[in-house]
Amino acid sequence: MKVTIFLLSLLFVSSGYFINESFAEISENQAFLLEGSGFAVTKESIKISEIDFGLSSQQQRGSTIDFLIEDGFITLDNEEFIVSKLEGKFLREGRYIRINGNIESSNGLDTTISFFGRLVEESKDAAVYGFTGKITTTDDTYKIIFTTKLSTLSIITPTSSDSEESDMIIHILKGAAAQDANDIIPGVDAANFLRFFSVDRISIHPDTTITIVNDDVANHSIISGKENYGSRDEPFTPDGRISTGDIMPGESTTITFDSLGIYKLYDPDYNYMRIEVASFSNVDNLIVGTTNNQQGN
Repeated sequence: MKVTIFLLSLLFVSSGYFINESFAEISENQAFLLEGSGFAVTKESIKISEIDFGLSSQQQRGSTIDFLIEDGFITLDNEEFIVSKLEGKFLREGRYIRINGNIESSNGLDTTISFFGRLVEESKDAAVYGFTGKITTTDDTYKIIFTTKLSTLSIITPTSSDSEESDMIIHILKGAAAQDANDIIPGVDAANFLRFFSVDRISIHPDTTITIVNDDVANHSIISGKENYGSRDEPFTPDGRISTGDIMPGESTTITFDSLGIYKLYDPDYNYMRIEVASFSNVDNLIVGTTNNQQGN
């Protein structure tokens, strides 16, 4: 239990950062990814726990914005719980986050969670939160300590109501396969160094089709998988939902996202090349964003 006390101390010592300005990107009708890891603790055990939620902000009332958790999971060691009925609130313009509701275990049993997060630090397109709270299963109640990242998928830009085109094109950038080296690749714009795709975070409707164009000089392929947080040797485990096969230089392929959920896409030969896709039914417009999607992050 000394580990628990130490972690709790770290969390509250860092609370001096919580008075920073709130995450400026939080507003109505946006999509976010909340992901991170920590510990779930009882008197008898300490389990590693991971959290990965896709959420969409709803109506704002004063400094509070409601949100729905559309898809995602929580793990306790090797046991995975999927979203059943979860909702939450951004409080005081994003300085705090509250999440309550049910998740479902692999055997169908409901488990309740109650989380409260405090803003630690932020950048232009992401914010770090420290979470405490509890996970209550049929067998036990776990106190949780999480460090998470909230990433915006960019503000929704209204599109023309008579437009029938909902697809978009993502380019694999020239030099993407060589950017695990330390030198700038000849012919690659320095501004694109350590960027691998023209867009690497997307929020879409189900049944949206995306075209992937390979502008690089090497073959690439894109598959979907579950991210293994903390593992550098095997950062992803393929889940079989998306697989493009080889995309030759100068060629293109299409991907159709035919179901709800969060898709983590990556190139198995260059697994630092990653795209995150959130497929939400209640997001009315295609929205996109880019990050410094760097190797090892």
